Amino acid sequence: MTDAAVIALCLRDGGVALLPTDTVYGLAASPVSDHAIARLFALKARPRTRNLPIMVAARDQLADLGARLTDAAERLLASDLMPGALTLALGIDSDAAPPWLEGREEIAVRIPDHALMLAVLRLTGPLLVTSANAHGRATPESLGDALEQLHGAPDIAIDGGMLSAVPSTLVNCRHTPPVIERIGAILEAVIWEVLG
Repeated sequence: MTDAAVIALCLRDGGVALLPTDTVYGLAASPVSDHAIARLFALKARPRTRNLPIMVAARDQLADLGARLTDAAERLLASDLMPGALTLALGIDSDAAPPWLEGREEIAVRIPDHALMLAVLRLTGPLLVTSANAHGRATPESLGDALEQLHGAPDIAIDGGMLSAVPSTLVNCRHTPPVIERIGAILEAVIWEVLG
């Protein structure tokens, strides 16, 4: 397995990495590299009209994003579901957010439960990470399937074996009560049990 430091260097230099996560294979890019972000969209052949999700290594990195944590977000972050297959949509304080989030009112963030991904994130800081499927295609379960779908090759690709094609569950914590916008690896009942 390639060392996290090698992957982090690639990403910091503006590369795009194809990496296993605790759910699906993901394409990762530095949020401060416009070149890397453009390449990521090109690899997926996806129009650059939607914002990309963000992965962080730990809760303390959320403050650096200017994330606004509601009571629901606090409960989910403190639960056994984190780190894990749970994505939270959060509001952001534009005065506290980094320049690369300028103009955004919402971010989707996740702390993955995957040793390599966490090691990379500790070295790079927050990364833009999206599923490694071509636009309109099914989520790949293997590295080979992912590479076959993409329009070009990432700078680095790590084989994590066969993965699930089930994405994370997405909970929008900007609403009161929160809204489950996508049922994925974590069941709705489990979310509501945490939220009471």
